[in-house]
Amino acid sequence: MSNLLEGKSALILGVANKWSLAYAIAEAFRREGACLYLTYQGDRQRETVETIGAELGASRVMACDVSKDHELEALTQTLRSAPGRIDAVVHSIAFANREDLARPFLETSRAGYQLANDVSAYSLVAVARACAPLMTAGGSITTLSYLGSVRVVQNYNVMGVAKAALEAAMRYLASDLGPRNIRVNAISAGPIKTASARGIKDFSSILDYVAQRAPLRRNTDPAEVADAAVFLASDLGRGVTGNVIYVDAGFQIMGV
Repeated sequence: MSNLLEGKSALILGVANKWSLAYAIAEAFRREGACLYLTYQGDRQRETVETIGAELGASRVMACDVSKDHELEALTQTLRSAPGRIDAVVHSIAFANREDLARPFLETSRAGYQLANDVSAYSLVAVARACAPLMTAGGSITTLSYLGSVRVVQNYNVMGVAKAALEAAMRYLASDLGPRNIRVNAISAGPIKTASARGIKDFSSILDYVAQRAPLRRNTDPAEVADAAVFLASDLGRGVTGNVIYVDAGFQIMGV
């Protein structure tokens, strides 16, 4: 691959640390020549993401809590002044209370359900609304999902329901934004050992199970997810919208 994103500006939300999928995507986007804009949530993440941004040569690192409309509005205004145009957006944001992941889905609290869906699913709508006016030449919005959106994955619980909502939102956004030549897709990555994945009970057993049964007999590499994101953001993906692309070593095709 060579400079597939040359001349494109990309906003990546969700680079929490070097083990996050968003970080792998940011690395791949930089490799392909994109101008990077990164966000962080709250002062606790600021130093880490600013350090990562410096290492990646990001043009700017900005605060943005996607659950707060005024911060999304401020993000839009900042990006409007520089670069003025966004060509690609990566939404790699999800959250659920640990206690709601640790107990059966039946026992999910109302507040926990609302929080998981607000941060993990509605935020895609909010981000798309904030960024679409800046995507004056069209472009790509990509979000990150998981197989638990369409199948029951033990201990994934309320997050699986939130990911199902995320995928539905992605399709409706693809329909709304298509006339503006803005494509919206999701990558459903296989289980990867990220910091957020540690919140899922017995996650290591999921990794072992997938490695034993996926057609490729291994787990997913973050770089594979990142390369799929490059494809979607580049002109190579210009005809792809409203899709969930599985990057999971083929595990999603397997039955019992």
